[in-house]
Amino acid sequence: MKKWSIALVVLLLMFILATGCKGGSQQNLGKEVAKNTENATPAASKAEESTPSTEPAPAELPATMPGPRLPKRDPQSAPLDVFQQAEQLGRGVNLGNALEAPIEGQWGVILQESYFQTIKDAGFETVRVPIKWSAHADAIAPYAIDAKFFERIDWVIDQALKQGLNVVLDMHNFDEIYQNPDEQEARFLALWKQISARYKELPGNVYFEMLNEPNSSLTWSKWNRMLKKALDTIRSEDQWHSVIIGPVSWSNYAELVSLDIPANEHNVIVTFHYYDPFPFTHQGAEWVGPEIGTLGVIWPGPPAQKVEPSTAAKQVSWVDDWFQAYNSNPVETNPAGPNSIVEAFDKVNDWAKENHRPIYLGEFGAYSKADMASRARWTTFVREEAEKRGFNWAYWEFSSGFGVYDPTANQYRKELLEALIPTPHKE
Repeated sequence: MKKWSIALVVLLLMFILATGCKGGSQQNLGKEVAKNTENATPAASKAEESTPSTEPAPAELPATMPGPRLPKRDPQSAPLDVFQQAEQLGRGVNLGNALEAPIEGQWGVILQESYFQTIKDAGFETVRVPIKWSAHADAIAPYAIDAKFFERIDWVIDQALKQGLNVVLDMHNFDEIYQNPDEQEARFLALWKQISARYKELPGNVYFEMLNEPNSSLTWSKWNRMLKKALDTIRSEDQWHSVIIGPVSWSNYAELVSLDIPANEHNVIVTFHYYDPFPFTHQGAEWVGPEIGTLGVIWPGPPAQKVEPSTAAKQVSWVDDWFQAYNSNPVETNPAGPNSIVEAFDKVNDWAKENHRPIYLGEFGAYSKADMASRARWTTFVREEAEKRGFNWAYWEFSSGFGVYDPTANQYRKELLEALIPTPHKE
């Protein structure tokens, strides 16, 4: 009995010791885990990982990282001087009808690697890249931009930077926001959150253009509120890069007076577009109304022989009035005369000085259905007037209906190229 009692006591002691050691090990392990995860978010359980969430989408947007081939700026880079940034843009060209189409190639242009050297060799310094981001992003939160499309934009940036060209990333043809700005605001901000996050480490010769030609239901009051939110969104990711912003009514110079950029935002370049007189620059363009379909409009006016406006033109009062003045007024007061351009650019210059903002003429051009001599004269005059006032510019566009370059012949249209990049006169 005594032997059994002793054995029983020994077994009981061994059990207690074993249990105590095991519990102590678990307690110490728990402390170590707690120490290592004190500032970490707990991992989701396997059940949570495999079960679709029914909670609202999180505020954080999809993580985006550009391809490793893109250069990075020095993280300690000094703040950019916005006037130097505007001057750096120099003479540029729009890569139009490519990435702002619903699908690249749908409007006849697919960007080629050779284009970038061709642009650089001609003397251009900047490519403005119109991009229909909205066609390549989810329609519901978090509005993720397609990864493959982002890689295509990476490629464009890479090709441009390899040639020493500046790059303007322009949000173009966001048609839904023009018609329903309130409904599309969250998506607009989400797109810029992703774009600025992805490209915030790139050099300073990459620019963000907030929205091409605000128009329609995106009124000046709505646009001013929205651009402030968009600036805050961009600056939450990227406090360094220059942002380009234009006014409403298709970036009309006359609407600069309605543009309200926060006074504490010092790294904004203001843009406007210029296509006046519209019955000349867009004559016969297939995407505008039939009232602009009259051909044979030369620049400058008046014409040697009166141009008979089309029936559609006569039915729209402002177009009919324009043709009457065009056919009869002397060059000094003609609506297709040089003085109207001078007056418009003077107004832009006055606004820029008063508001201490640099100016970028982001688009100008005359469609191919105008005669080449008139196109070249108008383009030369617009460029010269812009440069007199220190406005750097980007011609619309490289290789389509307004194109300075003929992709079929693989050569520049010499009259337009000379209008934009004149050959230095030899001594």
